[in-house]
Amino acid sequence: MRTGKKQRMKLCNWMFVIAACLWLCGIAACGSNGNQPQETGKQEDFAITDLAGTPTDYAKEENWLKIPDITHEVDTFYLYPTCYSDESEAAKAICDVGNEGMQDRARTVYENQATVYEESTNVFAPFYRQSNIFHVVGLSNEELEEFQRNEQRTDVYAALDYYFENYNEGRPFILAGHSQGSIMTKIILGEYMQAHPEYYERMVAAYPIGYSITRDWLEDHPYLKFAEGADDTGVIVSWNTEGKGNKGQHNLVVEANAISINPINWKLDDTYAGFEENLGSRIFDEGTGTYEIVEEIADAQVDTERGVVICTAENVDYAPAALFGPESLHSHDYDFYYENLRENVKTRVEAFLKTR
Repeated sequence: MRTGKKQRMKLCNWMFVIAACLWLCGIAACGSNGNQPQETGKQEDFAITDLAGTPTDYAKEENWLKIPDITHEVDTFYLYPTCYSDESEAAKAICDVGNEGMQDRARTVYENQATVYEESTNVFAPFYRQSNIFHVVGLSNEELEEFQRNEQRTDVYAALDYYFENYNEGRPFILAGHSQGSIMTKIILGEYMQAHPEYYERMVAAYPIGYSITRDWLEDHPYLKFAEGADDTGVIVSWNTEGKGNKGQHNLVVEANAISINPINWKLDDTYAGFEENLGSRIFDEGTGTYEIVEEIADAQVDTERGVVICTAENVDYAPAALFGPESLHSHDYDFYYENLRENVKTRVEAFLKTR
């Protein structure tokens, strides 16, 4: 960070650090883009199977974190990161949807992250059953993604079903998440959207931020594509943020062969984006008890080999080293690049609506 007032500001909300750092671990264009699921063959017969347990009832408003008033032409379906962390002997591997601690943390994280989508979209956010960070911390990426296909997947699919059948009313939409929420978004992209081409064709973009999208996974799902710039639609937009000292270190949310886009200049190569190019970070000021937009907090450069975004911000709060490496900035994936992301959502929404 620089000097003066900025040094007096905490770089993230303490409650958000608890919620996000503990885990803390696309998509189809409509119109001329033509990325229809049918391109991969026999997908008209694709069906979702093996759902675990009984789904949460999303007809009950108490099971939604956010049901907005409709003021925009586009929606966002947002899934929060890990907000369930219980290391007691009696702790469940997967929490109940009404777990008070999870819900309280989810509300705090929503303010830090999901508000970025509110200027351009109507944001819907379900509560959903989550993995306990202390249960999954030792799993490999493959094992972790497989574990998320239990009650977590059942709830997210039930929420999607209810959203599309009762709330969406045919509007285009964005999928968004962070960390555990982005694992679930990745599962949605690779399966739920394949089973529902009628929804998939209205996808503006997906933002599974804070968990790896890999080249191998995209090859296995050829109807999906990663973003190549600031205004393409029907694409996946994702990154993981680290300091230089995380090079070669284990990071729970970074997989081999990962791809990240630069959240300042929206390039896939290693073109550096300086502090002065950042439109503003959303920082919690403990003195005023409010969030403020502060300039020159963070820069960004893609490490194309590791597939992450390197940031050289100073005086930062790192994520727990045991989970993410000594210089993981996982908890700052959103707030460091808040204004750039807000503007990018607006740009992609406008680009998509032009095709309609």
